[in-house]
Amino acid sequence: MKLHFTKMTGAGNDFVLVDNRDSRLRLRPEQIARLCNRHFGIGADGMLVAERDGKEDGIRMRYYNADGGEASLCGNGARCFARFLQSLGKGQEEDRISFLTGAGPVEAWFAGEEVSISMPDPGAAPLRQLVATRHGPLEVYWIDTGVPHLVVFVQSVEGIDVEELGRELRWLPDFAPEGANADFVELLGSGRLAVRTYERGVEAETLACGTGVTASALVAHLAKGLASPVSVLVRSGDCLRVLFESAGDGFHGVRLQGPATMVFKGEMEVSE
Repeated sequence: MKLHFTKMTGAGNDFVLVDNRDSRLRLRPEQIARLCNRHFGIGADGMLVAERDGKEDGIRMRYYNADGGEASLCGNGARCFARFLQSLGKGQEEDRISFLTGAGPVEAWFAGEEVSISMPDPGAAPLRQLVATRHGPLEVYWIDTGVPHLVVFVQSVEGIDVEELGRELRWLPDFAPEGANADFVELLGSGRLAVRTYERGVEAETLACGTGVTASALVAHLAKGLASPVSVLVRSGDCLRVLFESAGDGFHGVRLQGPATMVFKGEMEVSE
């Protein structure tokens, strides 16, 4: 089977995108994992598949992590997906486009090289708690921004072993069975953060994580008083922006903005 694909990156968070609006494609988790493998496949943090949502002209985004497992949302992925739909002729004459995800509807706005998307409003205020780690108790904030995240404030993101501590936090029994992504956040001043994220499903640090950036900004607002918009420096060196309105411990009108770039297009033979 020959697979036609587009490779895209959102601030270093990279994806394989596929048009399956004709519903011909049926990929198994192991096939997706191989396509995302950087040694034996195209190489990506995840795969995004465009499908019909059952309504006339409606589109659904299906998101798969690099291990082949499906997740409800990916923030940077959704920004890339919006740009991908634009390349397919959707939204070319407009500055916005909408589509469905496992976390609900998403609306996207185009502004030059950047794409801004609506993010799900967290269903509950961040849960602050102490968790036991190999290096002693650690204060974390649990928040769901489409997928669950643990936010940890640190003195310097450069001094954190993200692979080791992130993996430990990701598999903590407190958050079983699904686990959570782990975000390490440094306050830079003047409404700015630096964030490094260990992503479940990828099982490694990624160069950027849109839901993690959003989680970090919202928690920083409640715990540290940062006001909207919050600028977030990610591992790739790019900067994302999170905009929101707050009401008590809740949020609405959450948006994530940053670059979404086409890398290349191609085709690959996929074994049945």
